[in-house]
Amino acid sequence: MSSQRFKKLALIVAGALAGGVLTVSIQALADKDANAPLPLNELRTFAEVFGRIKQDYVEPVEDKKLINDAIKGMLTGLDPHSDYLNPDEFKELREGTQGEFGGLGIEIGAEDGLVKVVAPIEDTPAQKGGVKSGDLIVKIDDTPVRGLSLNDAVKRMRGKPGTHVTLTIARKNEGKPIIITLTRAIIKTQSVKSRLLEPGYGYVRITQFQEHTSQNLAESLAALYKQNKAPLKGVVLDLRDNPGGLLTGAVGVSAAFLPKDALVVYTEGRTADSKMRLTATRANYTMDGVTDPLSALPAAAHTVPLVVLVNGGSASASEIVAGALQDSKRAVLLGTQTFGKGSVQSILRLSNDGGIKLTTARYFTPKGRSIQAKGITPDVVVEDGTLTTAAEQALRIRESDLENHLANPNGDTAAPAPVKKAAPAPKTGAPQRDAEGNVIADPKTDYQLSQALSTLKVQQILLKSAD
Repeated sequence: MSSQRFKKLALIVAGALAGGVLTVSIQALADKDANAPLPLNELRTFAEVFGRIKQDYVEPVEDKKLINDAIKGMLTGLDPHSDYLNPDEFKELREGTQGEFGGLGIEIGAEDGLVKVVAPIEDTPAQKGGVKSGDLIVKIDDTPVRGLSLNDAVKRMRGKPGTHVTLTIARKNEGKPIIITLTRAIIKTQSVKSRLLEPGYGYVRITQFQEHTSQNLAESLAALYKQNKAPLKGVVLDLRDNPGGLLTGAVGVSAAFLPKDALVVYTEGRTADSKMRLTATRANYTMDGVTDPLSALPAAAHTVPLVVLVNGGSASASEIVAGALQDSKRAVLLGTQTFGKGSVQSILRLSNDGGIKLTTARYFTPKGRSIQAKGITPDVVVEDGTLTTAAEQALRIRESDLENHLANPNGDTAAPAPVKKAAPAPKTGAPQRDAEGNVIADPKTDYQLSQALSTLKVQQILLKSAD
């Protein structure tokens, strides 16, 4: 695949975010069906409805509004991720790839006419204010959400930093709505965080995939090796509640741990440009095809024992990484079933400076598994120790719960049996936070993390036994 073609398709939309990360792919509209006959009967019906509204509706309606709403309805009726973007929304979408934007920090999806929280983004007003995965947003300030598109909801939640927005939330097992007032902020997302869990064992968390995630990962691993003053015995890569992001970031992170030229992901769609095979090659994870963001990566990173943490909030680009590392047997996946978003959204620019977000392909793991509406099943299933009841676990939503979701092309919707399953998670205390309210990775309060560390230590024992 040429570098130029990859640039057109490199930026893939992860999902709809409220003040969160939306990522962009800009390409020319395909003209594949330009010669197909027009559906005259259906267009005649459309014109008839348009005329009736103009003539008989209770108050005058601008032509522009009717046409824009018709376009939006045409797209949102396809699947949960396709949508129409007016010029302002298109501009906001592009700005979201830079890792700095105004808003609350919520990854959202549509559910029965309401807005459903997939996951609050770490270290944002939403997460610190108590918004949880599975929450249904029913009102934004005084505006009911039912009937709003995702982009309209995003627009209402965004605003000038320092101003307030009040969310009315319906939460399972709560007898009355929960009202949360949040302060909008400029969200400066740090996509990669790292620390030594203990001598010899590193921890790297990726909160979302951005332009500089691959570079930040390489620098973080180099710093861990330097801090440890000896080769690391193992690394935990934490992708929990990572809603996705740039495809280049996912390929780059995979390339940090895989052999050169190993297949990371491939996509299948109707047009030639939607068919890609992306390998762990520099041209496939750089924006310019020349600069290598992994230049600071220690060579030992390609072979260091690796455990990847995933859960129901791990979506899209996160699932690409998890699937590639699992298929290659490069890492042990530990946690719970992932979200299951295996479709690609391309942002196509329109002549009015707006655009459409259109599902153009499905992606597949190197071994041909479709993640769509299914997700990735970890090798070791370990529940979150902070979610102890079945009702709390049911708060997690996945792609298969979204209205009009695409089917899995392999007809594979049931999760296969896990390789092994850990004992039920004991209830753990609240996560530790620093002075700024950010979560500190600590195996003492994070059961899944403690199990990941234990898995790495067992691997070390096995390696020594083999020697």
